[in-house]
Amino acid sequence: MAGRLWFYANYHCNLTCSYCLTESGPGVPRRQLSADLMLNLAGQAAALGFDSLGVTGGEPFLVKGLPALLREMSLHLPVLVLSNGTAFSPRVLRELAVLRGSDVGIQLSLDSAEPDVNDEFRGDGNHAAVLAAIPMLRELGLRVRIATTSNSLGPKQLARLCELHRSLGVPDEDHVVRPIISRGRAAVSNVGVAASVADLPPELTITADGAFWSPFGPTIRSGRLDTDLLLTRTTSPLKVPWEALTLVAGGPLPAPDPTLRIT
Repeated sequence: MAGRLWFYANYHCNLTCSYCLTESGPGVPRRQLSADLMLNLAGQAAALGFDSLGVTGGEPFLVKGLPALLREMSLHLPVLVLSNGTAFSPRVLRELAVLRGSDVGIQLSLDSAEPDVNDEFRGDGNHAAVLAAIPMLRELGLRVRIATTSNSLGPKQLARLCELHRSLGVPDEDHVVRPIISRGRAAVSNVGVAASVADLPPELTITADGAFWSPFGPTIRSGRLDTDLLLTRTTSPLKVPWEALTLVAGGPLPAPDPTLRIT
């Protein structure tokens, strides 16, 4: 199986998270993938044997018409879209109603049960916005996942966070905990853990700049795109970057570091 195909729908965001892989923020260039391209590649992915689709950014829900696009993409393969949880305006929530009954899940970022700890990394009010978004999304019948990014979450802090997401109806199997990777803003600030190509599972990732080895690949540091994990500039036909990834993955790679918990 080819696994999940990822799309960077955009690079602009309404937040400026301290460890952001792509240096996203309100003032960065949009660099969006077109809806037509994403939908076309979703169909190609299904034909090539991919089992699901992922949509990230930036903040994907800043892309006009995204809910309708997600619905169309889900007719090909199940979709998981990543969000910071702060862009669910009344208009977006009305548009999200089209996803009722579709195979689309929304993964929200929440790094701590404590608002001050979470918001230190992600911005004032983020914690409250995520907690408000979860019941609204579940009311629409959508599957909600929680993603926690942290290198310092101790057992007690993790227990409090798990108690919080369970109280909101998000089960343990829908909670993902991953470390800060030293790429993007994290690398500029010298925080996070270093990860080699072997530590990053091969998940073909499509961006406005080309196709990458992993969604951790198309990172930006001090305004410049990292190309160390770039596979091809060609994104369609999808077979071209898929064959490039298969070729690289089939070669000798160093053993991954299991302590990183990236898989």
